[in-house]
Amino acid sequence: MVGLKPHANPKGWNDVAFSLQRLVGLNSTFIRKVEMVQRQGEAIVLRVWPFQEADLLVSLFTREQGRVKGVARHAMRSRRRFGGALEPMTHVRATYAERPRQELVRLDAFEILSSPLSRPIDYARTAALQMVAEVLEEALPEQAPEDAVFRLALAVLEEIQVGRVWMPVTYFALWMNRLMGWMPELGHCVVCGLDLRGGTVWYSATSDGVTCEDDRRNGSVVLSAASVGEAVRIFRGTVGELAKEAWPKERGVDLRRFAVETLERHLERRLVSARALGRV
Repeated sequence: MVGLKPHANPKGWNDVAFSLQRLVGLNSTFIRKVEMVQRQGEAIVLRVWPFQEADLLVSLFTREQGRVKGVARHAMRSRRRFGGALEPMTHVRATYAERPRQELVRLDAFEILSSPLSRPIDYARTAALQMVAEVLEEALPEQAPEDAVFRLALAVLEEIQVGRVWMPVTYFALWMNRLMGWMPELGHCVVCGLDLRGGTVWYSATSDGVTCEDDRRNGSVVLSAASVGEAVRIFRGTVGELAKEAWPKERGVDLRRFAVETLERHLERRLVSARALGRV
């Protein structure tokens, strides 16, 4: 190979290197675009927090993906993309984008399907709506679709209205316990197996199951036969059918307490909104 200089590049190698660099750059851009997945679907707004300067951090319960968190960019400065759709318990059609292995999605736009602000609001209704949001936020893991829970939430939200919050709240708490696998069997004593159907039962906020009077634990609370019967009706009927009945605060008060305390035991925390509702 006489005459070939050891460090000389053949003609055109610089052009080839430039072309390769450009191809790699284009591929990187393509990969970045592919990684961002666009999604659109029904969702319920659960909570909203300030995030950085003008952004909002939003917790959503989506129908297809379960609970997700996302960032609404510049939502505190401009209401054009989101408007009143960021109010908690608003049912929306959400448009958002996610990148694999990233915790937060990018929220692009919300279309309001139904809003709690479209009907009258008072303290009791606000507290009831907050209770639904708090339970969903605390009970549901992220990225775990729960269509039955989503349908329950929508049905209950429709019935929580001024002057009639107690039945839908009781219905929601009981059904959330059942759907999460936390609802104890009310028909038999967990200790001796006695058939308790149609009778009074005792339960403890710190223990599983219900008992008969003879086997009741220290600190047990009574759940009346009437309330056990109400629970049976709730599990057999729809919230819309039961909402046609008069349901004052005093009706099923021990059943509501039982349902809330069962939720709290499994969530391992007190439900602030339930305490607020109890002060009504």
